[in-house]
Amino acid sequence: MEYWLNAKPDDPVAFAAEVAAVCAVYQHAPVVAQQGEHVISTDEKTGIQALERAAPTLPMQPGLIERPEYEYLRHGTQCLIANFDVATGEVVAPTIGPSRTEEDFAAHIAQTIATDPEAPWLFIVDQLNTHKSEALVRLVAHACGIKEDLGEKEKRGILQSMPTRAAFLSDASHRLRFLYTPKHSSWLNQIELWFSILVRRLLKRGNFTSVADLRERILAFIAYFNKTMAKPFKWTYKGRPLTV
Repeated sequence: MEYWLNAKPDDPVAFAAEVAAVCAVYQHAPVVAQQGEHVISTDEKTGIQALERAAPTLPMQPGLIERPEYEYLRHGTQCLIANFDVATGEVVAPTIGPSRTEEDFAAHIAQTIATDPEAPWLFIVDQLNTHKSEALVRLVAHACGIKEDLGEKEKRGILQSMPTRAAFLSDASHRLRFLYTPKHSSWLNQIELWFSILVRRLLKRGNFTSVADLRERILAFIAYFNKTMAKPFKWTYKGRPLTV
């Protein structure tokens, strides 16, 4: 048995348009990359546990599978905010820390664009509130040299609400902008595919003695992945309704 996500949006026409917009960005990412624009799929993987096995894992032998100890020690958790470069397949400027507040996410975006501060950046993100925050609006306004009054959160102007902030953050005229996947459509965000690689290759069978060890191992895996395995995903979905 496998779960099947069959989203039933309130407005199927609007949903189809949002899906098509994301797919179009994936299709054109190699072209815009040649023009200097970065197309980045971004999300958080929260609650990554630093688990240490209570006894050493017994390695594979002829006729025997690997046997890890089922009991473990908990050393805490970390949150990974990762960027998947759609055109190159590399994971760039990752952030690993204890939380994922709006300040954490805005700092992550600032860290990312600092790697190429004059370039255009397009971030594909989901509908999480931290992706539509006041801190993010202020960051984009500063980075793009926008001097207009941003208003006041929950009262007026651009900062008034999540919809008004999202409209500003997704403005196509900005050098730094965000494209939002529809609700219940995390499968549209390519970073989720890379997270599954991280789980299978490192986390599922990992043994971590501390959160510092977990953080170092994740960063080491990212460096190894970029050097040996990174390549763009072959995105074949065109936005048509999925069927079983």
